[in-house]
Amino acid sequence: MIPLRDDVPSNSVPFVTITLIGLNVLAFLYQTSIGMDSQGHASEAFVFEFGAIPCRVTGNCAVPGEFPPPVVTIFTSMFLHGGLFHIVGNMLYLWIFGDNVEDTLGHGRFLAFYLLAGAAAALAQTAVHPASRIPMIGASGAVSGVLGAYLLLFPYASVLVLLIFGFFVRIVHWPAMIVLGLWIVVQFVNGLVTFSASGSSGGAGGTAWFAHIGGFLAGMALLFLIRPRRGGRL
Repeated sequence: MIPLRDDVPSNSVPFVTITLIGLNVLAFLYQTSIGMDSQGHASEAFVFEFGAIPCRVTGNCAVPGEFPPPVVTIFTSMFLHGGLFHIVGNMLYLWIFGDNVEDTLGHGRFLAFYLLAGAAAALAQTAVHPASRIPMIGASGAVSGVLGAYLLLFPYASVLVLLIFGFFVRIVHWPAMIVLGLWIVVQFVNGLVTFSASGSSGGAGGTAWFAHIGGFLAGMALLFLIRPRRGGRL
């Protein structure tokens, strides 16, 4: 299920969303310039330096030099990606749903919202797997926060979706509550499966499902805290 666009017009230029996409692309190009492995994954040393490693965040493990500080890696990790499909997927969701959330919150509030949602996502994954030595990277947690806010703001918006099931390919219009509702259900199911398989130690790699869940729930909560009370904009 790949969203292509929604039908909610934006009343302002979403320059924060555009800037965030630009920064993520620039960071990915830099990662590419310093080398990718044979499978197209980002340089391991760079990812371990600037990715958010749960056991570093909790203080259960240390990295020589401790640079950057663990709290900083929570934010630097949001702009790193493990491969082309990783960044394309995240930026597609941000582009489709971010402009309307930015339009609702205002530019300054949206930037704060995005960073706080991303931080909450990283902390959620850390809380579930506090001893994990696997670095978290990607904008997925922050983008998940955007999806959570969008679901509350525009549940009946029509989203154009590309459905692919084996040889079955179809383009349909579905309400946002269906598209994003299915998305978060998938995150919960996969999160429970991986947790059951790896336990709280978080020894398994792959997708940080609980970062997605944490970011989504944080986005819903932050919407009520950050949204202008009288429709104002920043």
